[in-house]
Amino acid sequence: MPEHRKKQKNAAIKLTVLFLLLYALITQQVLANSWIRRFDEWVYERDFLLITPGKTPTLVMLVDDLGLRSVTAFFLLLTAILISRRFKSWRPVNLSILSLILLNLIVGLSKLLFGRTKPSSGFDLVFTDSGLSYPSGHAANAVLTWGIIAYLIFRYSHKYPFEGMRLTWFVSIITTGVCLASLYRNTHWFSDLLGGLFIGSALLVAIIAVDRTIKSDRQPS
Repeated sequence: MPEHRKKQKNAAIKLTVLFLLLYALITQQVLANSWIRRFDEWVYERDFLLITPGKTPTLVMLVDDLGLRSVTAFFLLLTAILISRRFKSWRPVNLSILSLILLNLIVGLSKLLFGRTKPSSGFDLVFTDSGLSYPSGHAANAVLTWGIIAYLIFRYSHKYPFEGMRLTWFVSIITTGVCLASLYRNTHWFSDLLGGLFIGSALLVAIIAVDRTIKSDRQPS
């Protein structure tokens, strides 16, 4: 393996481990009923979050939809297919499918395992049969799926306006918007969103590391 690829791999592994440790820390604090759940309650009790059911502004709903798996999966697969056809390689499609499988498997199982109730229920309980709040699928999906879309575009173009920094801002803005929309709609506790961001980021870096480690003759260097 070339030296620069080895360095990229090691850096990605360290970053993945960091995000996983942060996810584990937030999870432990949530389960321990620590300060972070007091902060969740403080955020939940803010007056500007007390919206009337069915009266959510259209713009907020549209931003919130950017974290829906059905919406993001469509854009991800469409982007991957177009790039795959252009470069005659299945790798973009394979990476996209891998990200969707890992997202649904890991985040979905975590939701079932922790069983945390949503803020809209009026209770903050864990290990309940009906709870699916932690970690936030919207947050994890936003950072992972839009991150993979940005990575594929950058990886196969390297052209204006698709520079890495511009696309990083693009993903950051969408992810932040999705998280704020979830808070405004009371669909997730603040710590749900933190947990989702960390596990989503860990998966994103891990998938990029896999792509950068395994060389392809049809992929730009």
